[in-house]
Amino acid sequence: MRGQSFKLFVAMIAVAVTLGACAKHPEAPLVLKSEADTANDYVIGAGDQLQVFVWRNQELTTTVRVRPDGKISVPLVEDLPVAGLTPKAAGKAISDSLSQYVKDAIVTVIMVDFVGPASRNIRVVGEAAKPLEVQYRNGITALDVVVQAGGLTPFAAGNRATILRTADGKEETYSIRLSDLMNDGDVTANAQMAPGDILMIPQSRF
Repeated sequence: MRGQSFKLFVAMIAVAVTLGACAKHPEAPLVLKSEADTANDYVIGAGDQLQVFVWRNQELTTTVRVRPDGKISVPLVEDLPVAGLTPKAAGKAISDSLSQYVKDAIVTVIMVDFVGPASRNIRVVGEAAKPLEVQYRNGITALDVVVQAGGLTPFAAGNRATILRTADGKEETYSIRLSDLMNDGDVTANAQMAPGDILMIPQSRF
């Protein structure tokens, strides 16, 4: 009898700890207000492919891939650093460089293939079938990420998973109910991911 009471006490403590862990962090949002239009603030990285369109100058319009050193070369402009810039800022930099050859050049940079800097990758750690890094793309969700990671292991405590996010230099932690999402199809448990997120999936205590 004493043994059963002790087991019941341990179970109650474990439940209380689990509920406390879930309660101390807000749930991850379905929509990120700060990332509502990520395409506008995408940061170019090595390996990205860009289409450089120069209005009324078809001979200067080209498609180019960003080199490992973060630079590109386009007609009339060599070794221009673009890594770390947004497409809009890169267009301005190319326009400025072309100004000695083309008066009032209007340059638009269009992303063709996204790789981006490694700091924007989403990392999945813990009880995922294949812990990995996933390249960030606009609109990617926790469901997309977990599917790419092969789902949860049998030992995962999916509903105690958390997302570690850095925003404006501050770290924030959000709870996410991955078991409800993956096993029960509860789409309200899904969440939009942000660049650089870390999805942490703990192991079940039992």
